Amino acid sequence: MDNGQWAMSFGLRTTLYHSPFALYLSLTFTINIMANAILDIQHLKREFKMGSETVRALKGVSFDVQPGEFVTIMGSSGSGKTTLLNILGCLDQPTDGDYLLDGVNVKKLSRNELARLRNRKIGFVFQSYNLLARTSALENVELPLLYNSTISSQERKEKAMKALEAVKLADRMDHLPNQLSGGQQQRVAIARALVNEPVMILADEATGNLDTRTSYEIMSLIQELNTRQGKTIVFVTHEPDIAAFSSRTVTLKDGRVVKDSKNENVKSAKEALDSLPVNDDY
Repeated sequence: MDNGQWAMSFGLRTTLYHSPFALYLSLTFTINIMANAILDIQHLKREFKMGSETVRALKGVSFDVQPGEFVTIMGSSGSGKTTLLNILGCLDQPTDGDYLLDGVNVKKLSRNELARLRNRKIGFVFQSYNLLARTSALENVELPLLYNSTISSQERKEKAMKALEAVKLADRMDHLPNQLSGGQQQRVAIARALVNEPVMILADEATGNLDTRTSYEIMSLIQELNTRQGKTIVFVTHEPDIAAFSSRTVTLKDGRVVKDSKNENVKSAKEALDSLPVNDDY
């Protein structure tokens, strides 16, 4: 294999390299980037036994997510999207293949180690908010920190207040979930995801229960967290208009990645929100 073929195997443009040393420098840079990936999955497979049948939900999925990326994962029902989400969230383990989260190989961890990694490294945002009904917004946001014995109650409260300020809900911290709108409840859920300062925010259909205006408000906040604070976002959705707000989309079909593309024209959720008509429906 000559230098050109070797470069092409890494997806590099061979026309830029006029010497082995130049190629070496570029490959070193590329490998260093790959080594620092927040999320790196290689040849991921997941199989389930259903009686005498074997269901192959994931069939060799591979991709990575770099620090500061905003990636959407799309796929219709039966695509393997939910199975992949469970593995990315450390709620399940692959049958075969490797999943590295911030450099840690998830497949090699015990259940307790998985729980600890999940708590420290991932911030979850769910479609149905999953807030405790009789608990204030502040206490809901504090919840993930309760499992960290190194954080005092005062520090826990301060971190929760800061997270609520980041989602513009500082004036609602004493409200119960039933005193908040759907959009406000989702903001509390996002604050809860941020409070542990995770390496990745993993959102599952986070706009699925919201109307168009509120969905755009949430996506505007997500974009702001990504662009201004550098948060790494992995957002699972089935809606193309929501995916258009991300910088990259990975599409699944029948347990495989069928498309992994950069979004050349990322839409602004704030501009989309401002363009909505003001009428009685809102």
